[in-house]
Amino acid sequence: MNFEDTIKFHGHACPGLAIGYRVASFALKELGLRARDEELVAIVENNSCAVDAIQFLCGCTFGKGNLIFKDFGKQVYTFIKRQDPEAVRIAVKWQPPSEDAETEAMWKRYSEGDRSPEVTAMVQDRKARKMNSILEADDAELFEIKRISVEMPEPARIYKTVTCANCGEKAMEPRTRMIGGKLLCIPCAEKE
Repeated sequence: MNFEDTIKFHGHACPGLAIGYRVASFALKELGLRARDEELVAIVENNSCAVDAIQFLCGCTFGKGNLIFKDFGKQVYTFIKRQDPEAVRIAVKWQPPSEDAETEAMWKRYSEGDRSPEVTAMVQDRKARKMNSILEADDAELFEIKRISVEMPEPARIYKTVTCANCGEKAMEPRTRMIGGKLLCIPCAEKE
């Protein structure tokens, strides 16, 4: 699987996807394993485009329970082989090339909704240059890599499905709340 395959999975090319591609490629090289089932666990600390590359390349998914999301907003990714408590923690340290005042102004216009041909062309060109920089950089330039010991996450569990007494929708039993003698899903429990 190459970067083009990853783009097809994700839907578009972007610097975030390039970061995830490089992170996943490094993890696979270091650990020598792609998950067919739950053998490899990825803990991701953001929900950016990078995570799609990790899912696609490493075989880690929410459904199999081997993709764990921690909403810290950090470009940090930890990979664990289930049979080995040693993990590799990859923190992105790459700094994009600095922008000149004209480019900064164009990014501002773009972020405010300006999709004129001039602004869109500049943004696409800048994204392409960032992606190429990421894809061509040395690992040491992109990442701070640590070998760490971690507590092994539990394997995926299958829970009983129950019906919410208010909305009638199905929910995993451990995600329900007993309120006033009624078993409720979290959204309904929060309304009580």
